[in-house]
Amino acid sequence: MQRALDSGMVDTKVETISRLAQWRIDNFGPCTYKRSEPFKIGIWNWQISVEKNRHLYVRLFPEPSRLSKEQPPIAKFIIRVTTAGSNRRPYISPIHERLLRTSEDFVWPVDSTFHGRFIIDVEFLDLQVYSANGEEASSIWPRDTMLRSSATDSILRCLSRMLQESIDADVTINTCDGSLKAHKAILSASSPVFHSMFLHNLQEKESSTINIQDMSLESCTALLSYLYGSIKQEEFWRHRVPLLSAANKYGIGNLKDLCEESLLEDINSGNVLERLQEAWLYQLEKLKKGCLTYLFDFGKIYDIKDEINIFFRTAERELIQEMFQEVLTLWKPA
Repeated sequence: MQRALDSGMVDTKVETISRLAQWRIDNFGPCTYKRSEPFKIGIWNWQISVEKNRHLYVRLFPEPSRLSKEQPPIAKFIIRVTTAGSNRRPYISPIHERLLRTSEDFVWPVDSTFHGRFIIDVEFLDLQVYSANGEEASSIWPRDTMLRSSATDSILRCLSRMLQESIDADVTINTCDGSLKAHKAILSASSPVFHSMFLHNLQEKESSTINIQDMSLESCTALLSYLYGSIKQEEFWRHRVPLLSAANKYGIGNLKDLCEESLLEDINSGNVLERLQEAWLYQLEKLKKGCLTYLFDFGKIYDIKDEINIFFRTAERELIQEMFQEVLTLWKPA
C-alpha cells in the first residue's frame, strides 16, 4: 500500500506523564499516514502511527533497537482517540495485552473517519519484559530496587528478625487496633520526632510506649517494615497513603519522597482528584503539578465532569484558586 508521508509534519511529538502518552494531531487532511516521534515509557522508546484507508488504523510499537529486539515488551494498554474541540467524543479500545516487536504486531481499526485535529491517548497499564528462555515475564513496575538502601542483605535480614521476633525490643507502639514491639534506637535514627520523644522527659520516654491511634496495625506494620528495611513492594503499594501521612507526621523525608514518586506514577481519571487533595494536604509540589498537568494539559478534566463538580464543593478554597489559575495559564483566546 502506498503511504504518503507528510514531510512537513510538525505535530509528531508525543507528550508523556506517568504512564500516559498523548499525541495531538493538528492536521490530518490530505495526509494518509503519520508516524510520531519516539517517546519513552518504561525502559523502551515507543512510536505511534495512524493510517487512513476507509477507517482509521492506529498502531503502537517499540522503536527498533537492540533493547526491543533482545528484551521485547509485553504491553497492557488502552487507546483512546478523541476529536478536538467542544464536542469531544472518545473512541476507546478494549484492554490489549500484546507482545510487541514491530509495527505489524498491533493495529486497532477505529470505525470512524477523522479530519482536522484529534488526540490519541495511550495509557499503559503494565509493561513486562518478555523472556525468550521460557521464564515468566517480569513487570518493570514497580522495582524493588527503589526500596533498598545501601545496607547489605545480611544486615537487612538481622533487622527483619529483630522486628519480627521482637529481639531485645524496648518500646511498644499502640495503634487503633493492636500493638507492636519495636526498638528505640531504630525509631530514633529514622525520625527526628521519635528521637525527640526519647531524648526528652516525655511520656513516651518514661513509659516506653508510643500511641499512634491514627494508624491501623497493618499500616503501622508496613511503616516499621520500611524503617527496618524489610518492606515488600506489594506491602508498600497497598499502604502508600497512610505511609505518606506517617512520613509527614514523623519527619521521615525519604519515605515521604518515595510515596510522592509512587503516587505520581499511576495517576488516572479515577484517582487524580484524590491525589490532588493529598498533594495539597502534604505540600507535595511535584504530585500537585502532575495532577494539574494530567487534568488540564492533557484534557482529562472533561472525563470526570461529575466528580469535579463534587470536588469543587468540598475542596479547600486555595486549592480551587490554584486550579483556576492553571486554567487561565493554559487558556488562549481564539
